[in-house]
Amino acid sequence: MSQDTASSLLTLRSVLAYLALGAGVLSFLPGLGVVGAVAIISAIILGWRDLRLVARLLFGLLTAMTAIAIATEPSALIGAATSMTRLTALIITVMLLSSMLGKSADLGVISKSLFAGSPLARYYSVTFGTAFLSIPLNFGSVGVVATMIQGEKDQQGDSAITRNASRGVLRGFGASPIFSPLSISIVLTVTFVPFLHSWQIIAISLPLAVGYLLIGALFLEPESPGYQPVAAPEPGTRRARMAPWLRFAAVIGAIFGATFALSGYFDLSYSRAVTLSCLGAVVIGLAHRRLQGGKITLPSMAPMSNELVIVGGSAFLGVLISTFATQWLGAGFSLPGWAYPIVAFVVPSVFFLGGMIGFNPIVIGTLTGGVLGPIWPVSAVLGLGIAMVSGWGLTAAGTPYSANSLLLERLTGYSAQVASLRWNMALSVCCLLFTGALAAVITLVKAGL
Repeated sequence: MSQDTASSLLTLRSVLAYLALGAGVLSFLPGLGVVGAVAIISAIILGWRDLRLVARLLFGLLTAMTAIAIATEPSALIGAATSMTRLTALIITVMLLSSMLGKSADLGVISKSLFAGSPLARYYSVTFGTAFLSIPLNFGSVGVVATMIQGEKDQQGDSAITRNASRGVLRGFGASPIFSPLSISIVLTVTFVPFLHSWQIIAISLPLAVGYLLIGALFLEPESPGYQPVAAPEPGTRRARMAPWLRFAAVIGAIFGATFALSGYFDLSYSRAVTLSCLGAVVIGLAHRRLQGGKITLPSMAPMSNELVIVGGSAFLGVLISTFATQWLGAGFSLPGWAYPIVAFVVPSVFFLGGMIGFNPIVIGTLTGGVLGPIWPVSAVLGLGIAMVSGWGLTAAGTPYSANSLLLERLTGYSAQVASLRWNMALSVCCLLFTGALAAVITLVKAGL
């Protein structure tokens, strides 16, 4: 393949991704959900060589389920295509937001400030700072902080200090799916679990995530005293040091406010509310950059083939699985009352074990929500929601095939296997037991069993 042909294909894949974004934003118009799904599948096929094994297997499953749906329930394909388009539009918008904020001058100041202070203060700064940055930056937060860790490692060598900072990055990013209103975990959970609202999950999951980050300090290596970071924060007044944090917090707060206003007062679906809020922040940010004399360039979406399969394909499968589960099990099917708390206890571990063998949490979340969501007692849906988001977060933080573990390995050289099995396993097991028990108790109490 010539260089010109390869460049043209990359451009076409990016254009198709942006077409899917536009279709997702306007998916309330007839037919655009299907148009978006066709664009997504076309982009996936054109980027087939870039797909990882799990993504290829997922696309094969999507193809098989589509053939079954055509033969048995073709009407379900419209809803599946619309869901695929909407959630894909969400992840593309989040990537745009991450790209825009990743070029901010504030980001370097924030990341430098994470390495100051005593060992405990430094660990909490890295951990909570990564969780904070993960809200708008997604994987960009891991890239930013891990790059700082590698700088410290290059200058001062491998030590307990850089290893503890790496632990903090993994755990901070893992906390984001548990509590962040913009996380795909909460969006997907609310999408597939009927009658569950995001604010219900966050009311429980936010203190749960904070507790997870706090107790992580019990699972650290002792550090030598007197450490001075190479990339020390620049001196200045307290107000000057806090300004970058406050500006980032203002952006996040505005997105949160817009999301809850759109989903609450304007009755939009939660996935569309998040998409429109993030997209609004991107448009305002680009307009501000243009007014400041900067050049507006949109990032290429061609490298997103794996994300298109995993996010879009999982959303598509979730609708079909829910439909087939209702048909095969019967509309009146339910588990024995005593089984629901047990299932809630097991769900976080199912996420984690799936992650240990390479399954993305989106896949496990889709299967879990698609099968259990329709049959879960309405009064106890919070228990299933907490089980799903906590399992998702612990999988992201503590398994070797999660995207952030692999990214950390690439940037710092610390093995994802070592980070998961030696550094985080004890913490992960303790938290899996606790979150499973919490989900079981909530289910037991709410269902009145």
